Amino acid sequence: MQIKKHDRSHMVELGDGSAWRIWPSDIPKTLEWLPTTEIEVADIDDEICSHALIDRSNGSQVRVISASENWPAAAVRRSLRQG
Repeated sequence: MQIKKHDRSHMVELGDGSAWRIWPSDIPKTLEWLPTTEIEVADIDDEICSHALIDRSNGSQVRVISASENWPAAAVRRSLRQG
């Protein structure tokens, strides 16, 4: 599916209407996305992020949560401490 809206670097809305909050360290990977970029959504097993958005042209992935959710503060702090 294609990107419907990506006007804020940390948020993306896809053609199916789903909206995602991008993990901060993964944002640079999204800077090359175009409205025509084909994105696949996949469930992932991660302590913080529930899904990954996969750029079908090159296989790169960004970790995401639903745009309606907030990052779990304790888990984020742990992740940042670990590098």
